[in-house]
Amino acid sequence: MEPINTINLPSFLRRTMKAYALKAHIRQLGCDLSRIGRSRNWQLKANVSQIQQIVEFIEQEEEDSWLWLTTLLKKEYLHLSHENLLLVANRLSNLTIASLMAQTDCTLAQARKVLDELEGLD
Repeated sequence: MEPINTINLPSFLRRTMKAYALKAHIRQLGCDLSRIGRSRNWQLKANVSQIQQIVEFIEQEEEDSWLWLTTLLKKEYLHLSHENLLLVANRLSNLTIASLMAQTDCTLAQARKVLDELEGLD
């Protein structure tokens, strides 16, 4: 089971146009999106695969006011463990070092290690 990441979303509604559509899609993926108390800040609880699905959805929709969220969520990839990188790599259909690095913002060394392990060279 993948670990759940908690990500704070400062001023979520103020920064996002068509927030109702984005919130609906995020909740449809099974993520927990909730407001923090009575503040304007929100909190997202999702695993790595759900975060990746959110990023892909936002990039497909091309809504300019949602792009800040992709930047914030991609920073979450910097904290991926080796096991999480393996999970992401298994889901990629065309797995290359460049595609893994583009999807996860991991380092070249991390991508090579994951690819070697998946190919049985490690």
